[in-house]
Amino acid sequence: MRIEDPLLCPSAVQGCEINVFPTKRGELDLTIEQIGLNRLWMSRYELNLPQVNKIAVRPGRRSIGFLTRLEGPPIQHCGVDVAPGDIVIDTYDVSHQRCGTNHRYGGMSLSEEDMSATLATVVGADFPAKLPTRVVRPRPELMSRLLKMHETVGELARTTPDALESPELRRGFEQQMSHLMVRCLAEGAGIEITAGRRRHDAIIARLEDYLAENPDRAIYLTELCAATGVSERTLRSACEEHLGMAPIRYLTLRRMHLVRRALLRADASKTTVTHIVTNYGFWELGRFSVAYRTLFGELPSETLRRPPQDPHVHLMRPTTLPVEVIVGRLH
Repeated sequence: MRIEDPLLCPSAVQGCEINVFPTKRGELDLTIEQIGLNRLWMSRYELNLPQVNKIAVRPGRRSIGFLTRLEGPPIQHCGVDVAPGDIVIDTYDVSHQRCGTNHRYGGMSLSEEDMSATLATVVGADFPAKLPTRVVRPRPELMSRLLKMHETVGELARTTPDALESPELRRGFEQQMSHLMVRCLAEGAGIEITAGRRRHDAIIARLEDYLAENPDRAIYLTELCAATGVSERTLRSACEEHLGMAPIRYLTLRRMHLVRRALLRADASKTTVTHIVTNYGFWELGRFSVAYRTLFGELPSETLRRPPQDPHVHLMRPTTLPVEVIVGRLH
């Protein structure tokens, strides 16, 4: 599928919720391939804009993510540099990633039961005992094989999807990729998380909890310090590490996207830009309009007048994912 509206991202990926906040002006172009190989789900992403995203994995599955190219700059996951060849272990807690332009990323997931069973079969251990870390650096030869097979399945789904209708072929890919995945995790070297970073994790978790409890109103720095129980200096340090920006800038970026969502969903005959913008705590309308146009490429009034547009969706086949659910949630 192809997505041009960041507001559709939270419902686009089966198994997790992703909020995408582009940090520079431009039209979003996000391509997502989701392929079901029976019990193993895999995905591939291409995103054109630099962004900060917030990820929350839904319970029931164990998932990993990685850059799909072995060259290029690293990304940051919860403040940790993730280089090409590293694997991110996604958790049920909210996490943040930062990346630059032309970002290419892949993911794989199994149910908790299937992951534990595969680990027990391949390496003789269950998932929690072997994976107490957030980022793993696998042996290069194993990671290279996993990336090549991941690319092969993605290419088949794009160019000759009928080939993946073969149960034998899907089963073969699933078995090989599942075994490679758990070997990469179990035999790789975990990147140590320092006590200071764990403290920042907890601060950011409290920050996001507070934002989730107050999704549709302006929030100010003094409130955030009180909600997270830390000083402004400590909160700033945690935000710089996880989000790549100070808390005020993150609040402003978040509120700008909330305004855009409200403008896109509003009826221009029943409300005004001023009403919507001031609801989100922007009082200097002239300065806001300049900042809005810089980020989104149009004035707020133009957004309000724009009729709703259906997302451009292209679904990959074959798949064992609930396609009708994906389409329904996107619309």
